[in-house]
Amino acid sequence: MMTLPRRLAAAFAFAASTAFLFAPHAAAAKDDPLSREAMYEDPDAPVSGNPKGDVTIVAFLDYNCPYCKKSVGDLKRIVKDDGKIRLIYKEWPILGNASKLASRLALAANYQGKYEAAHDALMRAVNHSSTKAQLVKALGNAGIDTPRLEADLAAHGKDIDRALARNDAQGDIVGFQGAPTYLIGPLVSSTLDYAGFKRAVADARTRQAAQ
Repeated sequence: MMTLPRRLAAAFAFAASTAFLFAPHAAAAKDDPLSREAMYEDPDAPVSGNPKGDVTIVAFLDYNCPYCKKSVGDLKRIVKDDGKIRLIYKEWPILGNASKLASRLALAANYQGKYEAAHDALMRAVNHSSTKAQLVKALGNAGIDTPRLEADLAAHGKDIDRALARNDAQGDIVGFQGAPTYLIGPLVSSTLDYAGFKRAVADARTRQAAQ
């Protein structure tokens, strides 16, 4: 594990080098799954907002994280209000078994086009003692087809686990300190409220215009 100064240095180095990814014709993901391009163009990562937006937010989140639960409403609000933001969800279950279980279920729900409904339900439902039965029930109440959810989890479990492992490796190699972590333009930010997201998006656009 990196020491704190080394991890912070890695994060700042990454932040300083990501502005080019927000150009209109950003490069497609490279073969290296830990490259910066892969983080922004991951075919397994659910995408929301405007798929052709001029600013991309990459959100590394954990369902057990109270700060994630607190900021996710403002994140969804800025994406909706702005209308030109592409939001990439990176499941990052770093806070225990319930977090990993929830992330696996969320990604399984993505196979039926219900990721965001699952994401929102799990943000409300998950705690450290959550069981699979409890979470599946919460997802069913949110409109998720639970028999299909179970079938997709069985059929795609290995792909889901690979996606989670890749997200974890990306967070580690960049040096993220904890959840939530948001990549917005060249910036690496932690917990933000609506005003903070708005400032960060405006700053990303200003930097892009200056290139």
